[in-house]
Amino acid sequence: MSSASAPKSIALNYRNIYILPTRRGLGLVMLIALLVLIAFIYNNNLVYLLSFLLASLFFITILHTVKSLQGLVISQGHNTPVFVGEFASSKITINNPTPVARYSVQLGLDKRVALQTVDIPAQQKQLLNLAYKADKRSWLMIANPVISSCYPFGLFRAWQRLNLDGKVLVYPNPSMQDCPLPENHQGQDQQGNAQKGQDDFYGLQSYQSGDSIRHIHWRAFAKGQGLFTRQYSGAQSTEICLDYEQAMAANQEERLSIMCRWVLDADDAGIAYGFKLPGLILEPNQGEAHAKKCLEALALF
Repeated sequence: MSSASAPKSIALNYRNIYILPTRRGLGLVMLIALLVLIAFIYNNNLVYLLSFLLASLFFITILHTVKSLQGLVISQGHNTPVFVGEFASSKITINNPTPVARYSVQLGLDKRVALQTVDIPAQQKQLLNLAYKADKRSWLMIANPVISSCYPFGLFRAWQRLNLDGKVLVYPNPSMQDCPLPENHQGQDQQGNAQKGQDDFYGLQSYQSGDSIRHIHWRAFAKGQGLFTRQYSGAQSTEICLDYEQAMAANQEERLSIMCRWVLDADDAGIAYGFKLPGLILEPNQGEAHAKKCLEALALF
C-alpha cells in the first residue's frame, strides 16, 4: 500500500477504540463472584455490599479506561532515510487537544520493539520514535503501531492499531574498503576541465578516502614513508563520473555499496560528479540534493 493513501492523522473516539479486561480485571471478576457466593451462602449483607462496591468499580473503570485514549490525535512524521545496518526511526506525534491530561499512554510496534509509555499534559503533544533495524536496502515498511492504555487501575486494556503505513528509505551500506574515486578520463570520455598542472604543485598531505589515485605520491609510499597525495594550488574544478560498470566487486550489492561510498566521498570533497546505473544517467552536479538523488537511485535499484 502506498503511504500516500494512508491518513495523515487519526483521531481516537469511542467507535474505533477496543477494550478487553486484563488478567487483573479477570481476577477481580472471580473475586466478586466468590464474594457473591459467600454472601448468598451465609446471607451476609456486608459481603453483599462489598461485592456491589467492587462491581461498581469494575464497570466504572471501563469508562475511564476508554476516556484515557478518547480524543487523542495521532499523526505520522517525516522519516529520515538511513543506511543498511542502522536503526530506522518512525516518528509519531500524539496530540492531546483536550483540557484533561492523559496518563500511562503506551505506543509500540510488536514484540521486537519495547512499548514506550508517556504522560501527555492537557493541550500538549508528545513526539515518539519507534526504531527498527534496517537489514536491507529499498523501502522499509514500518508495521502499524498500537496505541493502548490500562489507566487507571489496570483492570482493562483499551487499544487501537493505527493505520499509518509509515515507511523509511534504506540506502546501501557504504563500503568500508578503500575505494578511490574513479579517474577523470580525457579524450572522448572527457568529463570535466583540464587536470591540475605540475607547475601548481605546493606540497603533500596524508591520503584521505576519496583522493584520486592519479595524485598519490608513489615514490614516498615505496620508501615506506606512508601514503600521501600531491596537492596543487590554483587548480580548476573537475568532474568525474560514478559508473556502475567501473565498480569492481563480486556481486551487485557490493557494487552498490562501493558506489554509495563514492557518492559520499565525492559530496564531502565538493566534487561535481555524474552518476550512471543501468537504465539511469544523471548529469554531473554537486550538493546535498544531487547526493540524495543518487543515494535514492542506489536504494531502489
